[in-house]
Amino acid sequence: MHGADYNNDLYAGTEGLLLTPRDATIERGGQYGYWPSFRIETHGCKLNMADSQKLAGEFLSVGFCAAGSDDDPSVFVLNSCTVTSTADKKARQAISSARRRFPSAFIVAAGCYTERDRSAFDGAGLVDLVAGNREKDGLAVLVAGIMGVTSPPGGTGAAAGREVLRSVGRSRASVKIQEGCDQVCAYCIVPKVRGRERSIPPELVIGQVDSLARDGCGEVVLTGTQLGSYGFDLPGADLPKLLRSILAETCIPRLRVSSLQPLEVTDETLEVWAAHGTDRLCPHFHMPLQSGSEKVLRRMRRRYTPEEYALAVGRVRDAVPTASITTDVICGFPGESESDHAETVALMGELEFADAHVFPYSERPGTSASHFHGRIDASTKSRRAAAVRQVASAMAASYRRRSVGQLRTALWEGDRGLSGLTEDYLRVRFAGRPRSDGSEGADSFERVRIAGVDGKAVLAEPT
Repeated sequence: MHGADYNNDLYAGTEGLLLTPRDATIERGGQYGYWPSFRIETHGCKLNMADSQKLAGEFLSVGFCAAGSDDDPSVFVLNSCTVTSTADKKARQAISSARRRFPSAFIVAAGCYTERDRSAFDGAGLVDLVAGNREKDGLAVLVAGIMGVTSPPGGTGAAAGREVLRSVGRSRASVKIQEGCDQVCAYCIVPKVRGRERSIPPELVIGQVDSLARDGCGEVVLTGTQLGSYGFDLPGADLPKLLRSILAETCIPRLRVSSLQPLEVTDETLEVWAAHGTDRLCPHFHMPLQSGSEKVLRRMRRRYTPEEYALAVGRVRDAVPTASITTDVICGFPGESESDHAETVALMGELEFADAHVFPYSERPGTSASHFHGRIDASTKSRRAAAVRQVASAMAASYRRRSVGQLRTALWEGDRGLSGLTEDYLRVRFAGRPRSDGSEGADSFERVRIAGVDGKAVLAEPT
């Protein structure tokens, strides 16, 4: 327990959480009445988005409502990321900003950053509660108890899926099927902040997807750190079986797999796309590369060679000819030479990705790479990252140009034609000012023809 000012029995059972007293008094119940509001700001990966969606549902079920975009929330929760030092900085800035904007709110810092460094927000007088990943479950109940919030007569019950998504600013749902990671790459903090790999039982995943579909959700993204190893700890379960079951047992219009490691792209997995077509299972494969140098991949403790990665890309394109393939690349890993960097640039050009996320290497305390020799200076990392981004940008632009004249299905995320996402992960909008007829909005699908390119988006017209 942190802080001698908190002795109320409302805090019983909160060992492991960090409660930080502020000068402002938190009035119980009467300050907020029956309908206190919450806002969740999510940083980082789709796993965090899935966690935020679950947390939003819990807040709604215990008597909170979602704060409007122009409203000051009674509770502000930051679900933080810590994959890079930049992510840490953004988390600190978000908390400082929230305290300035919402001086009377109950501020919660949660997520991966707080799991890695629980003291990061201590002593600054900015937060009321610090919770790591392991304390996210039950967080809404705890906050409700601290604030003296009770559900309205009859209770709110389980929140509708659409309201949950609206509360976190999304129209697509992320469903976690796997947590943690056993791979322990040299640069990665995820195993430390999310623990060992464990699979969510398929019946729970299918039930969640089915519930979202019945609530009107248009697309579900299956998330996890090592999706290809899903089911290793559950008898008779694996990713291909799970995909088939979701498609057979739910009415979800569109299903997307967030990422796969190259050695997880097996013939059995690809057969699900080939057998079921791409009308519901999105032809988009995100496959992290990280480096095109075999030497660097070994130092990173990645479990494939550049040649094996290229073979996996080829298997995807043979099985799913319409697939888009995106990737992640880290530049300036300790010991990376100019020739290693050149190998990465060359491999990316050879494989012609649809897009890439490029990061300069960021040292993470607690990872083995933080002890490696051969660190690269910041200017060299930035230069190499800029060169790889230039290649990635050119490839993405080429992919968008090749889509012109082709048909896609847009899932609109708001007013019809304003902004949407295609099955192969292209950002799409209508040319000119979108007009809504009032009958179509978020989670509505429309068959469109790609008519042109506008920056990082494609322009479409109705068919």
